This record gives sequence, structure tokens and C-alpha cells, in this order.
Amino acid sequence: MTNPTPAGSLAGRREWTALGVLMLPLLLVSMDVSVLYFAIPSISADLEPSGTQQLWIFDIYAFVLAGLLMTMGSLGDRIGHRRLLLIGAAAFGTASLAAAYANSAEVLIAARAVLGIGGATLMPSTMALLRTMFTDPGQRAKAIGLWSGVMTAGIALGSVMSGVLVEYFWWGSVFLVNLPAMALLLILGPALLPESRNATPGRFDWLSVPLSIAAVLPVVYGLKEIPSEGWNVRYVVSITVGLLFAALFVQRQRTAASPMIDPALFRGRGFAPSVALNLVSAFGIMGSAYFTTQYLQSVLDKSALEAALWALLPSVPIGAAAPVATALVQKGVNRASVVTAGFAIAAAGFALLAFAGTDSMWLVLASCGVLAVGAVIVMSQIMDLAMGTAPVERAGAASSLMETGSEFGGALGMAVLGSIGTAVYRHDMPASAPDVARETLGGALAVADRVPGLATVAREAFTNGMQGAAIAGAVLLAGAAVLAAVTLRRVELHTPQEASEPEKVPA
Repeated sequence: MTNPTPAGSLAGRREWTALGVLMLPLLLVSMDVSVLYFAIPSISADLEPSGTQQLWIFDIYAFVLAGLLMTMGSLGDRIGHRRLLLIGAAAFGTASLAAAYANSAEVLIAARAVLGIGGATLMPSTMALLRTMFTDPGQRAKAIGLWSGVMTAGIALGSVMSGVLVEYFWWGSVFLVNLPAMALLLILGPALLPESRNATPGRFDWLSVPLSIAAVLPVVYGLKEIPSEGWNVRYVVSITVGLLFAALFVQRQRTAASPMIDPALFRGRGFAPSVALNLVSAFGIMGSAYFTTQYLQSVLDKSALEAALWALLPSVPIGAAAPVATALVQKGVNRASVVTAGFAIAAAGFALLAFAGTDSMWLVLASCGVLAVGAVIVMSQIMDLAMGTAPVERAGAASSLMETGSEFGGALGMAVLGSIGTAVYRHDMPASAPDVARETLGGALAVADRVPGLATVAREAFTNGMQGAAIAGAVLLAGAAVLAAVTLRRVELHTPQEASEPEKVPA
């Protein structure tokens, strides 16, 4: 087995090659969140799922992924991140093959669930291994910047790739593209990737596993459903139940002899603010995406594939955002100032969106690009701060907490901003409009041929709702900029020498 890079030494060609190998599965895991957007019509025609089954085909991946992130991060710290990564890659590849050739909705749902399990092992393991390979702060910052860019780009690429593949192949091809990357990881991973784990992890706390799942899933489920269904009592109850289990989970971590998430992580200067600020950044990204995807399709009347292709434009400047931010920090610019500027840029993106009309495609795309640049600047620096603060032997747990926070933030952004937009939409729709039209823009367009002028009114109401949500988003991110300036100003990272060394596993 390969040893970790010694603390403080520079990574060489081997480590950078290994990073490239790690980026492929990471890209695919993030793409799988949106890869079914264009495949669902073909799947529905072939497998004939019920409405409930179709929802589970969509959602089971993200739910399982979110629910198991903390478990898998902690497990990797105990059994070894490379070992867990390779197990997850094998599971992800096998599940991809099963999903591609599923002959029923039940089989596809089960395969998507296993894909979520595999994804939950891959995401924290890639970051933990990156922390092990790049012990030099400057190199680690560059590597994390690449990691952040790949994660953000993957979600945008997933829908476009599915549209292209379904256009020329059958729906199962959206899963088969996972196989070459996973095979490459399984072949090259043992030779290129180091193994590291906590030398004295203690017993695995099995009680924390159901508690963490029960804390995450009900909250994420409720927040994801609220934008489309409203503040239904069952979603409020779901969130409340999840928060109660979250309180039990936190209490368990404080009292267990070997907790899944060591509370000592939060005593590291900068870690707790990093988790909170990362959540707010994800809030902005996903909250804006809820509106802009509908705007391109339903307001501008573009096909799903056209909308997805146009939506790629804001992703272009993302590639430069993280490296520029990293270079500024390495040249002596205070990290708090860079993160503050990132939030300010993201807030400016929301402010631009507030000026959009019903025929403002370029303004909407520009606002998305500005917002994405600001968010990636924040995410790359915050992730580097968190991983630099966390000891190496707890890198998996630290990474999983950051990613779970992103899941919460994204769901919360869609729920809060979506609810604001929906409230404005319903307020602006005339009382004489059909009930289905007053609920959603999609409902209005479905009956627009029977009510003259309804489509125009509904599109204007939706745009007004988007403007209201954008104003709220701009205010929130501006507040986050102030919070970042205050909380991060005096944060000092642990040096690599201060962080604990991972266990060096002999050959």
C-alpha cells in the first residue's frame, strides 16, 4: 500500500495524476443528481412507472446520498479512505450497469439507491484523500479549487449529457457512461492513491448511523417538497421530526466514547464558520437554479435541451474563479477578504436577477454566471479552510459534514426562495384564473389554450416572483458577506505540522 505524502512536502507528478483520476468519479457523482432530466420520458414509456415510482426514481439517489454522507465519512476514517473509495467505485459501477438494463421501475429505484450509497462513499473519500496527498497549504488550496469547480460543473453537465445521450442512444446510456471512469479508478487507484486512516479511531458508533439518517432525510425531504407543494403540514412535521433526531444525534456525539463526528472538530478555529458559510453558499446556488431553469423553459418557451445548453454558459467562468481566489490568498490577501468578496459577487448576481423581465435571457444568464463565480470562490476557500483546520485522521468526517451542509443549504435555498417566488406568483395571478393556473406556471401553461392571455399573465407573475426571491437572496448573501468578514478575520489555520499524521500503512 502507498504511504501518504509527508506533512509539509510538495506533491509531485504522481499526486497530481492521482487527483485527475479522482476527479472523474467525482464529476459523475455530481452529474447523477441531474442526469435523469431528459431520460425520464423514455424511462416512463419503457418501464411505465406510477407517479410515485417516478418521483422515487428521481429522488432516491439524492436522499440516500445525503443520509449516508456522515456515516461514510466516519467509516473511511476508520477503515481507510482508499479502501472505502474502491469499494464505493465497485458498487457505483455495478449499480450503474443494473440501472442501465433495469426491466422494471422497482429495479431502477433499487439501483438508484445503491448509486446513492456508492456516491456517499466517493464524495468524502475523494476530499479526504486529497487532504492526505496535498499537505502543502498552497498545493492543497489549488487541488481543492479544482475539486470545487468539478463538483459545481458536474451538476450543470449532467442534464446536458443526458439530453445528448437520449437523443442518439437509449435511456440506459446515461448510466453506462459511469463504467469507464469507475473501471479506471479501480485499476489505477491501488497504484496511485495513498491509504490513510485514524490510527486510534475507537469502536464504530452504530447507534449514530440511524440517528444521522433520521436527522438528515426528513429535513431534506420536507425542504425539497415545499417549493412545489407549499407548506403542507406533513412537510412541516417531517422537518420537525428531522430536527428532533438532529438534537438526539448531537447529544449522542457529545456523550459517546467514540462518536461518529468528534465534537473536537468544531473547536478548531474556522471549522464551524466554514460549515455555516458553506451552507449559505449552497443556499444561493440551488435557490437561484430553482427559478432560472423554469425561466428558460417556461417563460422563454425553450425546449428542455435548449434550456440545458444555454444554462451551460454561466458555467464557463467557474473554471477561473477558484484558481484566481487561491492565487490571491497565496499572494497575501486575507482569506476573510476573499470570501467576503465572493459573497458580495454572488449577492450582485442575485441583484442582477431582480431586474429580469419576461424577455431577458442574457441578463438572466449573466446573473447566473456572476452568482456562480461568487459561490465557487466562497466554496473553494471555505473548503480549504475547513480541511486545513481538521486533523488529517478526521478528514473524512470533516468533509462529510461540509457536504451534508451543502445538501441542507441547497434544499433550504429551494424551499425558502421557492416559497417567496410562489407567494408572489399567486398574489399576482388574477382571482378569475383557473385554480391549477394559480398554483404554478406549469399549470397555467397547461390550460393557457383555453383562457386567452393567461400565458402572458402567468409568465409575468412568475418573473415577478423570481424578482422577489432574487431580492431576498441578495439581502441574505450580503449579510453572509458581513458575517464572513467578522468570523473569518482572525481565523488561523493549523499548520500541517500541527495536524495529526494519518496512519502510515505498510506494504
